[in-house]
Amino acid sequence: MKKRLLIGFLILLVISCTTFFVGKPIYEKWTDKKKDQEKLEEIEKEKERIKNAKVIVTLEEELNAPFYTKPKVSDYIKDINGEIVDDYTIDTTQVGEKEIFFEYINEEGIKIPYSYKLNIKDVVSPSIWLGSSYTIYKGYEGNIVDDIVCADDYDDNPTCLIKGTYDPNVVGDYLLVFEATDFSGNKTSKEFTLHVINPPTTGGTSTDKKPVVRTEFADVIKNYKTDFTKIGIDVSGWQGEIDFEAVRDAGVEFVFIKVGGTKGIDADYYVDSKFIRNIEGFNEVGIPVGIYFYSYAASSEAAKKDAEWLLEQIKGYKVDLPIVYDWENWSFFNEFHLSFYSLTKNAKTFLDAISEAGYKGALYSSKNYLEKAWLPLDYETWLAHYTDKTSYEGDYTYWQLCDNGRINGINGNVDIDIMYSKKEDKETE
Repeated sequence: MKKRLLIGFLILLVISCTTFFVGKPIYEKWTDKKKDQEKLEEIEKEKERIKNAKVIVTLEEELNAPFYTKPKVSDYIKDINGEIVDDYTIDTTQVGEKEIFFEYINEEGIKIPYSYKLNIKDVVSPSIWLGSSYTIYKGYEGNIVDDIVCADDYDDNPTCLIKGTYDPNVVGDYLLVFEATDFSGNKTSKEFTLHVINPPTTGGTSTDKKPVVRTEFADVIKNYKTDFTKIGIDVSGWQGEIDFEAVRDAGVEFVFIKVGGTKGIDADYYVDSKFIRNIEGFNEVGIPVGIYFYSYAASSEAAKKDAEWLLEQIKGYKVDLPIVYDWENWSFFNEFHLSFYSLTKNAKTFLDAISEAGYKGALYSSKNYLEKAWLPLDYETWLAHYTDKTSYEGDYTYWQLCDNGRINGINGNVDIDIMYSKKEDKETE
């Protein structure tokens, strides 16, 4: 009898353990399945609510956006029975049709997904950098189309040609038309007179001498120094052996130093002959330092490579001010096959890489090209405009006002710059 009771007890124990260890996972699986089913039911209910929700969205008659602008989702909605959840800025850097998705909460409190198709259009005609006349010497063997900058805001390779006939071997004046067309069909035509002249004769001397004009650093301090400005310089190997203490004592408050660059498209990198001496010297005397790189980048890949090379060169040095992208190859711009968008995209690629490495970035350019070529960038600008009072209307943080500066500690000329800490201070100049 006792034996039977013991066997029965053991059987009950086994059944209990099996129920506990096996039944529990089964129960949990059943519970999870039930929860999933409830979620699916909720989703179906929400779909049904959205399906039956009151939707009133009236779009504008024309759903067009110019290339490289910053429209909002709401800019193309005439009427809507609710509020848009995220009225984001639309990316218009690619020409063509683009579907714009958004959500809005209607007057019943229901979140509704919606979309419309926006046509992003290139509406800007190509640029031709040409005056009313162009002069070549008799016997010219080049291609005028290649020599005159013909570029577009979006098309990397607009069609550029000259209409009319001329003979580069015959002296005379020829009335011609330069025509440029981008792939969107935008066209620019410009009449000009081609002058074919005899080459200058050798020999002869001129006794006329232009007066040498210098800009004294002390005068720049006197004329431009305020509570919201700092006066500085930018230097490279051209300035030779700098006396850093003398420069500091003369009142220099910041400096941009050339790190180097390349000597052409896809060419080898070089470190500026005085970079190491300059950055160590200015670091030692406590003058805040910025860096600039002279680039020939013809692609985003090349610009990224430029940034990576630069970051290697400045390791271990104190850099307080922006790292600057300096691209100035305008005299042979056609060789790069870049639209103004691609040019700006390259700069952004460089500056984004600099920013990701923990540094500030900036773009250097003259007033002329800031107005004619560069598209807006979300980085600081270093303006070059050699004048007493700049007429540049865009935003800028640094202004290079001359290249003929003189200062104790540097033999020869040096560029002088102003740093602004307040926009209002520029407006009162």
